[in-house]
Amino acid sequence: MSNARTLLCRLYLACSAIALLGTWRQNLAFQAERHLSLPETFAQFWPALLENRATVSITVDIFMFALAAVIWMVLEARRLQIRFVWLYVLFGILVAISVTYPLFLYARERRLAVLEAASTEPQSTTPDKLGIAFLGIGTVAFALWCTFR
Repeated sequence: MSNARTLLCRLYLACSAIALLGTWRQNLAFQAERHLSLPETFAQFWPALLENRATVSITVDIFMFALAAVIWMVLEARRLQIRFVWLYVLFGILVAISVTYPLFLYARERRLAVLEAASTEPQSTTPDKLGIAFLGIGTVAFALWCTFR
């Protein structure tokens, strides 16, 4: 792997690590300050995202970015034959997209380092299309609901 690609991989891993630290430190502080159990934290976290115009704005922003990122990740994963793309999506929902998106970019760079350009592009699968459609409809509906509630 080239020095430039190695540096880029390290930067992606650093972004992911900082995102994990930054998001989960705040998540645990949210739980502690409200003296909540894990299920209670989850139940109270989502309404807290909609407490004021600023939180609604950043929530819609993150959700819409995540949707665009997921669509690109799935298609790019199929093009480059990167395995387990839906685990990046799942953990993006459960952990944070700011953690898993740089991890995907890291995996992509590593894959680009070993793959030669393919003469034909692999097609996305039906489950990929259904997954993107499901997430897309849900995310857009949520963003619109947040915007116009």
